[in-house]
Amino acid sequence: MVEHRHFRDAAAAVGTSQPALSGALAALEESLGAQLVERTTRKVIITPLGERVAVHARRVLAALHELTQEVEAARRPFTGPLHLGVIPTVAPYLLPTVLRLVRDQYPHLDLHVHEERTAALLDGLAGGRLDLLLLALPAGGSAPTRDIPLFDEDFVLVTAPDHPLAGRTDVPRDALLDLDVLLLEEGHCLRDQALDLCREVGADPAGGSTRAAGLSTLVQLVAGGLGVTLLPATALAVESGRADRLAAVHFADPAPGRRIGLAARPGSARGAEYDRFADSLRTVLAQLPVRIVGP
Repeated sequence: MVEHRHFRDAAAAVGTSQPALSGALAALEESLGAQLVERTTRKVIITPLGERVAVHARRVLAALHELTQEVEAARRPFTGPLHLGVIPTVAPYLLPTVLRLVRDQYPHLDLHVHEERTAALLDGLAGGRLDLLLLALPAGGSAPTRDIPLFDEDFVLVTAPDHPLAGRTDVPRDALLDLDVLLLEEGHCLRDQALDLCREVGADPAGGSTRAAGLSTLVQLVAGGLGVTLLPATALAVESGRADRLAAVHFADPAPGRRIGLAARPGSARGAEYDRFADSLRTVLAQLPVRIVGP
C-alpha cells in the first residue's frame, strides 16, 4: 500500500482482491486503535503513523523470510550450522581428514569445531550448545547419548630410542609393570584409559608432579628421558615427528586400545544426517591406522 498508494494497484501486487485488502487494512486499524491511511476517491494517503508502522512491518516480514529460509535449510541435510565437539587427543589427528571431507562433500554445512575435554563436551551436548561429539566411546556422562562407533585403534608405547623395548612389536601388557608410565593431567579420557590398563596388569604409573596437558608435551617428556607413555595409533605419526628421540613399541595381540565414534542427543531431529555423516567418515578414516567399526 505504501508503495502504490492505491487499493486496486496494491491488491494486484499482492495477488488479492481490492475489497479483501481494504477489509484487512480496516481490521488492522481497528486492532491498533489508530488510523493508518486516509481514503479518498482518487488515492490513498498514508498517515505519519502509517509510515512508521510500514517501516516496522518491513522488518517483521524480512525476519519472517529469514526464519522461513532457516527452517527450509534445516530440512535439507548437511546445510546450516553444525557445532562439533572434539576431544584434544583426537582433534589434531583426525580433524584434517574430517575438515577435508566436509569441504569436499558437504560445502553447504557451516561447521563449527569446539576442542574440549570429555566432561565439557558432554555438558555442551546435553545443554544444546553442541550438536555432535567426536570422542572415545562409550561417551558416559550423566545424560544419555546416542553413540555411533567409527573405529578401534591400538595404543602404542613410546620410549626413548635407547630403551630396551625400543622398536619391539610383540611386547606383552605386563611389561608396564617395570616402566614409569607418564600420564596426561586429570580430565582427559586417555589418562583414565591408561590408568585402567596399568591397573589391569598391576602396574603403578609414574608418581610425583609430572603431568602433561597434551600429548605433545608427553612425548617431549619421553624424549627427555623422564619415562614412557601411551599414544593412540592415530597420534603416533604426528607426535613422533615432533621429537627425534622417540621409538615406538607395539603390544602383542590383542593390543590395548580405544574406540572412537560420534555421540549425539537421543532423538535428535538430525539423527539420520549424523548416520550418513558417520558412513562418510568411516570411508575416509579407513586410510588411517585404525580398524573401521560399522553401526
